[in-house]
Amino acid sequence: MQYDEFLGQIRHRSGLGSLAEAERATSATLEKLAERLAGGEARDLAAQLPPELAHFLQPREPRIGTKLTLQEFFEAVSLREGVDLQEATLHARVVIGVLTAAFAQLFHVAHEGDLPQIRT
Repeated sequence: MQYDEFLGQIRHRSGLGSLAEAERATSATLEKLAERLAGGEARDLAAQLPPELAHFLQPREPRIGTKLTLQEFFEAVSLREGVDLQEATLHARVVIGVLTAAFAQLFHVAHEGDLPQIRT
């Protein structure tokens, strides 16, 4: 999924008014997610994304692997995005949902016959 398409999905699904708002929601969510991931997981995830999204997964602070409850995650996204908690929760869920859907497309096989044959 290309960057513009990703942001368009975020904007549409969350009801945001502009691509700039969608980008702010995306960056707040992915930046906070990057701080939460450990062991190179953020780097591995970033490697699968367009560069414009991948750079959001470069943590700003050296707190990799920070333990957060889901509520704390949403509160941190709210602060970073500059919106109230309810909005930030919706936006973060949409961002993660679109990210999940993008990765699901990589592995989608409509028919078992579409799978490559593995020779042993």
